[in-house]
Amino acid sequence: MIPPSDGAPLRVLIVEDEPPARRRLRSLLERHTDVIIAGEATHGGEAVELIERAHPDLVLLDVELPVANGFEVIDAVGAERMPDVVFVTAYDHYAIRAFDVHALDYLLKPVEPERLATALARARARRHESRTVPKLTRAMDDMRQLPALRRIPVRLGSRILFVDIADIEYVQAEANYVRVHAGGRSYLVRETLNAFEEKLRPYGFLRIHRGTLAQSERIAELEPLFHGEYLVKLKGGTKLRSGRSYRDQLRAALRLDDRD
Repeated sequence: MIPPSDGAPLRVLIVEDEPPARRRLRSLLERHTDVIIAGEATHGGEAVELIERAHPDLVLLDVELPVANGFEVIDAVGAERMPDVVFVTAYDHYAIRAFDVHALDYLLKPVEPERLATALARARARRHESRTVPKLTRAMDDMRQLPALRRIPVRLGSRILFVDIADIEYVQAEANYVRVHAGGRSYLVRETLNAFEEKLRPYGFLRIHRGTLAQSERIAELEPLFHGEYLVKLKGGTKLRSGRSYRDQLRAALRLDDRD
């Protein structure tokens, strides 16, 4: 058990529609003896009702929810009346960018104990600070301007499948097509790599070679080769070769400095 901090207990509302993720959050929160779970909501409508009825100090708010998403929950309650918020997201690069820009706290799924502990510590500290309504409002304004692309259609024989962008590991040019690698399968799509790059760049994809896009969050290791090239190893074990003309943007995307 994690010992309590000074002050009153922190009343936390869990807003999460996926049962395994909700159980994990509950289990992690129960390790903190100064945390009281004020309730659990499984969709946006229930979240609004519980926020207004239970008056929690902190809401762990999933971004993607049925009925109303996390941002619609805030709209319904009103940013000025919202408790402190820590957003929970699986793989939304647009959302993460908005949170980073406006210094709002977020947790990536699966939520790690250390990261949750840090978020709780920040929430306790914010009890004695001014409310973050302007930051929250500006982030909401940014999110409203973002496209809602989450899946891409791919043709498989006579069928059309929809592939989640979150599942895409890398994309490679193949003549007048691109081959999309996702979830252990690959799909041939009649589109140029340049068009795909434009579509996927906001989701963390970067060009590592004139014929290859890779999801930056899936890069596990870089092995230097010759003349600025790298062997790029993905978390799933795939190995890709980067082009030397893409060296600088690869290093910038992965936040490497000259010492690395």
